[in-house]
Amino acid sequence: MPFFLKSKQLDFVAEGAYVAVLRDKEAKNLGIQPNDDLEIRWGKHKLIAEADFTSSRVKPGEIGLFREIWEDYPLKKGQIVQVKVLSRPASIKAIIKKLLGHELSYKEIYSIIKDIVDRRLGRSEISYFVASSFARHYSDEELYFLTKAMAETGNTIYFPGKVVDKHSVGGLAGNRTSMVLVPIVAATGLIIPKTSSRAVTSPAGTADTMEVLAPVEHSVENIKKFVKKNNCCLLWGGELNIAPADDRIIRASHPLGIEPYNKMIVSIMAKKVAMGIKYLVIDMPVGPNTKIPNIKLAWEIERKFLYLGRRFGMKLKVRMSEALEPIGRGVGPALEARDVLRVLQRHPLRPRDLEKKSVLLAGELLELCGKVKRGQGRSRAQAILDSGQAWKKMQSIIKLQGGNPRIKADDLTMGAIKHRCFAQKDGRIVKVNDMAIDEIARLLGAPEEKLAGLHLHQRIGGIVKEGDPTYTLYAQSRERMRLAEAAISKIKIFDIA
Repeated sequence: MPFFLKSKQLDFVAEGAYVAVLRDKEAKNLGIQPNDDLEIRWGKHKLIAEADFTSSRVKPGEIGLFREIWEDYPLKKGQIVQVKVLSRPASIKAIIKKLLGHELSYKEIYSIIKDIVDRRLGRSEISYFVASSFARHYSDEELYFLTKAMAETGNTIYFPGKVVDKHSVGGLAGNRTSMVLVPIVAATGLIIPKTSSRAVTSPAGTADTMEVLAPVEHSVENIKKFVKKNNCCLLWGGELNIAPADDRIIRASHPLGIEPYNKMIVSIMAKKVAMGIKYLVIDMPVGPNTKIPNIKLAWEIERKFLYLGRRFGMKLKVRMSEALEPIGRGVGPALEARDVLRVLQRHPLRPRDLEKKSVLLAGELLELCGKVKRGQGRSRAQAILDSGQAWKKMQSIIKLQGGNPRIKADDLTMGAIKHRCFAQKDGRIVKVNDMAIDEIARLLGAPEEKLAGLHLHQRIGGIVKEGDPTYTLYAQSRERMRLAEAAISKIKIFDIA
């Protein structure tokens, strides 16, 4: 039976399910348990919130509502609301079923994803959902159901023409190939609506790096305008409500220190399905310091990508590459953006490995969608880059998204505080500690502080003499630089033998 309470705004954030707080004694009298689902109604509005208790924050007869609720809904102060306790939702039953090792139907998987999107599941329930895949790995059919449900519970966008994309599974510092590839591919007339993520554990994501050049937070309507005028965009996908369950799953699983490979595959594919991608190249770095440490695991991940591609009518190719060191010279938003512009602007100091890999992936995509004949993609991509067409297209992207199209590569790091480090002995670079690079870049302030990061002067196999520069630290404040200087006294980035 429903009951009525007076709402009170509480300045707390849950970052998961909506939360409603009741006086502890009153909740007990009403038969409410912690974490029960409460249906809250007023006027034409309805939401589901998770019950929490307090002995002081709300008075008897009140219900306290966390900030997300009164930001998302037109709820007046002191509004009388109707409250009803709900039975255990189908999504919880489905999570329990998976934890017990059983396979789920599409209806069951959809109930979980829909309740994550609707904030009916909190962080603990989502964490159990993530952990359930360890009890029994998802079947191929379940992966398809998950991808379909994640795509269908958010926005979907349709673009006319051949819609193509490239995506990296991540885990490798630098590697900012998308920002070189997108203008190359778009210059051929293909549609490439690139939405990317921000960094979660790394010093920079594509969106963080592109933000150095132009704003990356735009509406769905703006995306359509950009693509119609320019064939492409380079944006952050976080505010577009594309596969929105993914962001909440990431926030729940990150504190656990795990990233199941199936979740990564579904996350990538759901967003591509929602964006209407028909031709996709997956960049898969494989190496001891990447997300995918060995070739056996890479083959299994490739098989699942190809399976999902077939199920969704998407032509897909996985490009594996050995990854023993960062791609490019810069690590951190501004330094990675400088690398990108140096390649596009044909700068004499451009990182040749970033150029080579970007051209290779662009060529693979051109061949995959039939824009050029097999074996001609790489030379076509290189010609577009060498002719200046790719830089001209990037200038158009920057201008449309609100940046300065006349920006020069070397302007991007002006104002940074620098500290150069040197080789302590003669020898050859035999190993690069990618994890240490990430850690130090984040100590310097990346990705939030755009100038923060490292520029690498050396590569594996390089010969150095004592006193040769090995890397330079960049920071926006002396305090940050002091933290990094303390770290490098304990952490070794290059092994010299």
